Amino acid sequence: MVLPLKHMIRALGVVCPMLLLFSCATYNNRIGSYYEQVVNNQFDKAYLAIDHNKLLQRRRNRLLYLFEKGKMAHLLKQYDSSNLYFNEADLFIEDARTSARDIAFGTLLNPMMETYKGEDFEKFMVHYYKALNYLNLGQSDEAMVEARRISLTSYAQQDKTGNKDNRYSDDAFSLMMQGIIYEQSGDINNAFISYRNAADLFLQHNNLWYGVSMPEQLKQDVLRTATAMGFTEDVQHYSSLLNTTLQPVTKTAGGELVLFWENGLAPVKQEQNFIFALTKDGLGNFTFTDATGTINVPFIFDDNFINKDSLRAADIRSLRVAFPKYQEQPVFYTQGSVSANNAQYNFESAENINDLAFATLKERFFKEMAKTLSRLAVKKLAEMAARPKSNDKNKDEKEALATAIQVFSFVTEKADTRNWQSLPHTILYTRIPLQTGTNTIQINFMGMNQQTKPISLTVEGNGCLQVQNVCTLR
Repeated sequence: MVLPLKHMIRALGVVCPMLLLFSCATYNNRIGSYYEQVVNNQFDKAYLAIDHNKLLQRRRNRLLYLFEKGKMAHLLKQYDSSNLYFNEADLFIEDARTSARDIAFGTLLNPMMETYKGEDFEKFMVHYYKALNYLNLGQSDEAMVEARRISLTSYAQQDKTGNKDNRYSDDAFSLMMQGIIYEQSGDINNAFISYRNAADLFLQHNNLWYGVSMPEQLKQDVLRTATAMGFTEDVQHYSSLLNTTLQPVTKTAGGELVLFWENGLAPVKQEQNFIFALTKDGLGNFTFTDATGTINVPFIFDDNFINKDSLRAADIRSLRVAFPKYQEQPVFYTQGSVSANNAQYNFESAENINDLAFATLKERFFKEMAKTLSRLAVKKLAEMAARPKSNDKNKDEKEALATAIQVFSFVTEKADTRNWQSLPHTILYTRIPLQTGTNTIQINFMGMNQQTKPISLTVEGNGCLQVQNVCTLR
């Protein structure tokens, strides 16, 4: 039996508070048990918990599932398994298309119901972890493939942003990683090109790239590989640009270790609300203006859902917009020192995912806000069209329908608060000469209340460049 509309409204009055409570829960809240295990370094339990989280099992969240499974497997040193997940994630990103289903659910409900396609910097991080996995497995050829895929991702990102200086059009850290992979394989020419391209990104942005100053190690890598290739003009050119000279380094028979320190956890997304009104100027242009009058967002027309005539007749004074915002997860450890073979080495920042996340969300604010506001305007116009006129005979039913649309719109308005939650807050690195045979690398991290955490690594010096990473949370 179909309930009359007035009875449906009464039912909504009971159900909507529960819906509202559920809709207020962020993605981080809804995967809370998994995230808590990650924070507490219980990676084995976290790895299993992913398979028991209903939200991560949803088809639209498949990429997030692969991200988290791949990262936990990596931390557990299950490198083959980790790359099974990351390879699938890579293919998912390549094949991701905006489907009619996503358009419908995104318009009628909210962007949380769309298929998650990944933040731009998350796509680069897949290559980083895949390369680390391959290098740990001794599969240099596969790591080289990953180095080339970094270039393809860079080209795609440049096309997406128009290679604008004020947009995240490339990733300096990934280019540095690319250089390390090429150098590890003995391809010094391509290593130089990668290091040079990373340095150029820093130089184009006053030596600061999304919260990271140009590392001194990168400067030396550019000059060292240029010298090895006999590129005298490049050595002179970059010595001048970088205001440094190539420092003499005594080559050791054991090779070198590039050690990455992944510190803390990336920010998580929360929800914030804005209130907008639709305004129009004398030329017929429509703009959304927020309650403070400081944010003006142009209206985006979509002829499939709306026309200008209906918009001109509209009087939209109050639109509540749910929009994501990042919340930083402060790092516990703030300093790290390395000693090996009676020498000390310092970490330098290589990637600040925290700053990158905040900055890239800000960069796309107006584009995404315009899309969100236009979606809400469609719902508001549907509500207004359903409102009864003064001479309508079935005023009660029409009023009930309009109220139902209004309530539905309110409780389904939700920001997309999904992101790859186990990424580090910051990545730092250092380069350590090795002796032939067994090398003991002592690392000491210092955090809150002068609390320290010592880590010891054993590395066999084999005359090659090796790459390892360590992770600290708390």
